[in-house]
Amino acid sequence: MTASRSDSVRGGGRVTGGPITTVLVANRGEIARRVFATCRRMGLGTVAVYSDADAAAPHVVEADAAVRLPGNTPAQTYLRSELIIEAALATGADAIHPGYGFLSENAEFARAVLAAGLVWIGPPVEAIEQMGSKVASKKMMDAAGVPVLAELDPAEVTEAQLPVLIKASAGGGGRGMRVVRSLGELEPQIAAARREAESAFGDPTVFCERYLETGRHIEVQVMADTHGTIWAVGERECSIQRRHQKVIEEAPSPLVERIEGMRERLFDAARLAAGAIAYTGAGTVEFLADEQGEFFFLEMNTRLQVEHPVTECTTGLDLVRLQLDVADGGALPPTEPGLHGHSIEVRLYAEDPAHDWQPQSGTVHRIDIPSVLTEFDVLDKPGVRLDTGVVDGSVVGVHYDPMLAKVISYAETRAEAARLLATALQRAKIHGLVTNRDLLVRVLRHPAFLAGDTDTAFFTTNGLDALSASLVSEADETLSIVAAALADAAANRKSARVGGGLPAGWRNLPSEAQHKSYESRTSGTHDIAYRSSRSGVTVDGHDGLVLVESAPDRVVLAVPGERGAVRRHFEIARYDDLVCVDSPLGPVAVRRLPRFSDPADQVATGSLLAPMPGSVIRLGAEVGARVEQGQPILWLEAMKMEHTIAAPADGVLSALNVIVGQQVVVGAILAVVDPVEDNETQENR
Repeated sequence: MTASRSDSVRGGGRVTGGPITTVLVANRGEIARRVFATCRRMGLGTVAVYSDADAAAPHVVEADAAVRLPGNTPAQTYLRSELIIEAALATGADAIHPGYGFLSENAEFARAVLAAGLVWIGPPVEAIEQMGSKVASKKMMDAAGVPVLAELDPAEVTEAQLPVLIKASAGGGGRGMRVVRSLGELEPQIAAARREAESAFGDPTVFCERYLETGRHIEVQVMADTHGTIWAVGERECSIQRRHQKVIEEAPSPLVERIEGMRERLFDAARLAAGAIAYTGAGTVEFLADEQGEFFFLEMNTRLQVEHPVTECTTGLDLVRLQLDVADGGALPPTEPGLHGHSIEVRLYAEDPAHDWQPQSGTVHRIDIPSVLTEFDVLDKPGVRLDTGVVDGSVVGVHYDPMLAKVISYAETRAEAARLLATALQRAKIHGLVTNRDLLVRVLRHPAFLAGDTDTAFFTTNGLDALSASLVSEADETLSIVAAALADAAANRKSARVGGGLPAGWRNLPSEAQHKSYESRTSGTHDIAYRSSRSGVTVDGHDGLVLVESAPDRVVLAVPGERGAVRRHFEIARYDDLVCVDSPLGPVAVRRLPRFSDPADQVATGSLLAPMPGSVIRLGAEVGARVEQGQPILWLEAMKMEHTIAAPADGVLSALNVIVGQQVVVGAILAVVDPVEDNETQENR
């Protein structure tokens, strides 16, 4: 066994010492649901913990028992090891699975779990400690013969060593990471990285290393038991990243597939790394590789990875089951599993890539992804797997990562896996929040991606503006908005107390057009004018368009073309003023505009609005100061990241409506910058 368990009676009344029967997952959302799914398949009991913000979350509902952690922020809840251990004892759980993130790589937490007489479903405490410091772990790997990039002391970085990458010593996932290209940026970026690291991991220690502008992020899944067997369970490529966080992962790696002998060298290095620290359980050894197949050790994650499903689908293994078996003293077979097929995973985030990856918060009214064959389980035939922590009606708050789901495809070939995943995403119904869905689809269909050219500079090389553009053409978006207007008209007729059976605006004689207006995030205001008569409905500006069928939730249009009319089907859903239109042309979401606007709703030019709920952590200018376009005015902290609110134009900061520490809601007016020309004009009057 990895952990010895006492035979004393614990708080839940169960006598420990036998095999694992009930597992508490010290995590939330998709992570907890993933572990629970395997526990159910194995006949094990499950216990959830939850913050106040997560009280109604799916992982709480699905668990056999759940314990509240008072508060909302990670520091108040999921990072409180003593509360989590008390929850396990109170419910009779005999094992704790840390998931990934939060306390999953916290050696003190693992030590406390063992001291409480519980099974720790993870590696030995010593291994976590050795790999927990990115600085110390590199030195250890270097001594063991694993190739590494040299670590740099932040205080001694020179101009010749630029660019450098600042990294948090205690964590990963992009938290606390900054690229610095000038010495003048180094000190403030180190300070920002330390704040993020402290917030995410409780440890502000950071270090620097040489930054390779382009490279391939390759990682090897390892699994080791307590009997001396170490598996290298396939490699994954995770090169497509934003803010040093992975966005798309796949197995196997196109680079490794291309370079003869690279897989064997990677696997040997990964086994060497695991063996050097007497590792047991699931872990990942991460490398940065170049196009010639040379690679350098980055870090070892002493936990399960977010992207583990692509390894499961290409090996047929349930990695969580193996974690539980190893923690219970089980032995791995002597032979590693073979690889088959190709699997790609995308991380569906509530964020706006076109606006500096701005995270979103609010209600997920609907999430429905077609072609899903399974959830939280291995795919054994071509199709799509879904791992998600949200369901219809879930609320995405500001305290945690804004990932909605991991969508995973599996097929015999990489091209088919990419095609399956892109189509499923494009046809998914995701209502309520802006997401990175369009970006994901464009990447999956991009010639460079399909050719396997996927280095860490993918978004820069191939143009983020183009990749984050809407999937729907301007003409198709307009057609979808026409469908929304006609569906709204049908809804009005259905709810009318008088004449509900007549077409909207119907007259015996020609009459004025009916108007409905909508606001699109990408293309502005659309005014749809339509007329109803004995001969049917006509829409201004759309000659030849025929309304075949209309209902409040469905519209069929016959669209004219050079080779004849083509029928298009549209599904419409409404949530207050939000109207979502889904069709094979692509998803469209617009806001229905009122017929008459309220002057009180007008916002002054130059107003800086809060893009999300958050906390003001710093101010960058004072009222009356001259500011330049792009100059930081203040910083918000939300979803474990810092977000800069910058001046929209050159001008004068005429109002600052917040103070440090203040919580703000989305849409709040934070500050006002009067453009220079307006200010100077007023002075000359």
